[in-house]
Amino acid sequence: MIGPPAAGVRPWLALAGLLAAGSVLAWALPAAALDWQPALALAEPWRAWTAAFVHWSALHLGANLLGTLVVAALGWAAPAPPRAAWAWAAAWPLTQWGLLVRPELAHFGGLSGVLHAGVAVVVVDLVAAARGRRRALGVAIGLGLLTKIVLEAPWGPTLRHGDGWDIAVAPLAHATGALAGLLCGGLALAWRRQSAR
Repeated sequence: MIGPPAAGVRPWLALAGLLAAGSVLAWALPAAALDWQPALALAEPWRAWTAAFVHWSALHLGANLLGTLVVAALGWAAPAPPRAAWAWAAAWPLTQWGLLVRPELAHFGGLSGVLHAGVAVVVVDLVAAARGRRRALGVAIGLGLLTKIVLEAPWGPTLRHGDGWDIAVAPLAHATGALAGLLCGGLALAWRRQSAR
C-alpha cells in the first residue's frame, strides 16, 4: 500500500507540480511571450524559466504532463532528498541556456529538457549516495538516459519530425537538460558532503 510521501520528497513533488501547473496555465497564453528565443536571452532572461511552460500542441502538452508524472514518481521512489529538488530547480534555466550552442534554434518551448534534467539529478543521487540495488538502479537509469540521448544525436539537425508527433522535436534540449541535471546534482551532492565535514 502506498502511503503519503516522506517529508523529504515533498520539495521534489512540489517542483513537479509547479512544472505541470505552469504548463497548463501557459496553454492559454501567447507562446511568443514566453518561449525561449536566443536573440532575447540577455534582454528577457526569464524566458529560461517560462519556455518550459510553452507547448506547441495538445499532444506535446499531454506527453510532457505524463512525463512530469513519471519524473515525479521517480523522485518519490528514489526517494529524492530536498537537495535533489534544489538541484532540479537550478537545472531548469540552465537547460535553456545550454541551447545557446545552437542559436539557429530560434524558438523553443516544452518541458522535455527540464524533465531530462530531473532524471539526471536522480541518477546522480542514486549512483553517488545510494547503496546496493538502489545504486544499481541508478546506474541502469543513467545508462538508459545516455543511450536515449546518443540515439537522438543532438549534434545533428536542430529539429526533427518524429513519427507520431505533430511538432518538431529538439533533441539538443534533452542533452542540455541531462547535462544541467548532472552538473547541478553533482554540485548539490558535493556541497552536502562538504558541509557535513
